Amino acid sequence: MSKIFKVVKIILGTIIALIILLTLSVVGVNLHMTRFSKQYIYKGEVSDTFDAIVVLGASVRPDGSPSPMLQDRLDKGIHLYNTGVSSKIIMSGDNSSDYYNEVIAMKNYATNMGVPSEQILVDHYGIHTYESMYRLKEIFDAKKVIVVTQDYHLYRAIYIARKLGIDAYGADASTMDYSGQFKRDIREVLARYKDYFKTMFKVKVDINDEKVSIYDDGNNTNEK
Repeated sequence: MSKIFKVVKIILGTIIALIILLTLSVVGVNLHMTRFSKQYIYKGEVSDTFDAIVVLGASVRPDGSPSPMLQDRLDKGIHLYNTGVSSKIIMSGDNSSDYYNEVIAMKNYATNMGVPSEQILVDHYGIHTYESMYRLKEIFDAKKVIVVTQDYHLYRAIYIARKLGIDAYGADASTMDYSGQFKRDIREVLARYKDYFKTMFKVKVDINDEKVSIYDDGNNTNEK
């Protein structure tokens, strides 16, 4: 029994040590990512100009209207457009299913607010943040952009974009305390850890699309 007890003790000690090391690793990556990215994030008005404003997708209601979080991102992106930060907007979101289309809903919202349709490009396969930033580089050949999303999400988006070679800055679209934010924060901690290693190894995303110039007519990107 004493041998079994010793073996169990060693196993439990090893498991606990691994959990501690993993926890420290996750915390370390999150601190590194936020410290790296915060210097590139605008909290107030944006004074520079960019090739494009990139609005990252979030959930859309069944009637096609944006969720409060997405509406705030869209309103911020439209504000940046109207103040001359860029003449182009890229809507990047999830249209992986024929029954769910974030990007056209996002574009419709912006055109209803007065942004010309030809000035809005859409990326139908920006399903996750890493994919959005990767496709921004490989499909749109983006050089200098400002990314619009909430602050908790900006750190990861900016980190990925810069590590992939894009001169990226961020604009915080936060205006309120959003429902379910605690769960998002937990998911974000884990997503930062995952994407840290994806950017480290420059994980390739399967791309079947042809390249698109940021300066093209945005209506040419409406269809997949």
